[in-house]
Amino acid sequence: MLAAVALAMIAASGLRSVFGVYIKPMEAEFGWSRSMLSSVAAVSLLLLGATGPIVGRLADRWGPRRVILIALLVAGVGAIATAFVHTLWQVYLTVAVLMTLGAGSVSMMTAAALIVRWFETHRGLVMGVVGGAMSAGQLVIFPLATALTVWWSWRASFACFGVVVLVVFLPLAVAFIRNGPEERGLRAVGARGPATSAAQRADAALAGRVSVFEAARSPQFWLLTASYSVCGYTANGIVLTHFMPHAVEHHFTPFQASSALGVMGAMNIVGTVLSGWLCDRIGRRGPLATYYFVRGLSLLLLLYVWDSRSLHVWAALFGLNYISTVPATTAMTANIFGTYSVGELSGWITFGHQVGAALGAVAAGWIYESTGSYSSAFVSAALLAFLAAGLTLLIRDEPLGSTPTPSPAPA
Repeated sequence: MLAAVALAMIAASGLRSVFGVYIKPMEAEFGWSRSMLSSVAAVSLLLLGATGPIVGRLADRWGPRRVILIALLVAGVGAIATAFVHTLWQVYLTVAVLMTLGAGSVSMMTAAALIVRWFETHRGLVMGVVGGAMSAGQLVIFPLATALTVWWSWRASFACFGVVVLVVFLPLAVAFIRNGPEERGLRAVGARGPATSAAQRADAALAGRVSVFEAARSPQFWLLTASYSVCGYTANGIVLTHFMPHAVEHHFTPFQASSALGVMGAMNIVGTVLSGWLCDRIGRRGPLATYYFVRGLSLLLLLYVWDSRSLHVWAALFGLNYISTVPATTAMTANIFGTYSVGELSGWITFGHQVGAALGAVAAGWIYESTGSYSSAFVSAALLAFLAAGLTLLIRDEPLGSTPTPSPAPA
């Protein structure tokens, strides 16, 4: 089950993050401006966030398996349709709507709804593994998309990805993914006490669910959302959307830039799995604050990259903390708000992430067209990352409604 989820995450994360590779080829073919294509990315990121709460709620109520299967189908169809676009509105429809709704629904919020049902222990580590699969998608898809675009065309690249999703990844998900261990006659990893049936789990889910209105009365919810929105601004919005054109315009070849993204993806896997392991052992708040602080430093370092070697050093550093925020944030959400609310509430928190990502994508495009450089965009992202580190330290990482254990009265 975990392997099938990881493979689905590889496919989905690759599809939803690869658009930056196609910006310059689309500019060359259609004559569209950088801000026009940045707006496609921004709408995609914003729609991804807006649908997150709905997807998370459906995963909590219907079961994540159904959500993943439908999502992979839509993502594959969207990728194939993109190969045939000729106008900007068609790009909005295929990339910003179909691919976003499909690939974006196979995300950490859906995976988290599965993980908390299958694993009573080692949740942080497993979320790190799944987060590493998201990174692996970037590691595989970015260089492959660049190669297919250079060898054939960007249209052939989209078509190939769509076909592979439909004929490889979707059948694997159908065969192996189940909503919970009871559907396989198994028990959750680390479960204690008598085994539970699907009906008993459903009753427990109904009793233990925290609504978004209850969560919104908690400062922890807003601190998680605010810090995660900075994650979106700095990572998906700034780097993922604009790194390729930034690198090419600083005299790096497309292959050098995509190989740097490959290094970033490889280090994402290391950083994300390590993040999950640390969350299980030393807690989540301290590591999460550290990730944001190091991200701020790495964004400033990008301003001083001068050759291929320094570019790859930067990519390795940024990759270590690029997705390491995901298992820490998701595990903290599950710990504070409970097992049967993590899908929906992670969706709302991810909505904040995607609002930040959309703002970052648009802001960087505007800054580039106004100044001819991305420098101010990277500096703004670094400052926000430092702010997020401080916000994270304010989070009280305890179950909602719990109170500190009082000290024993003196004799």
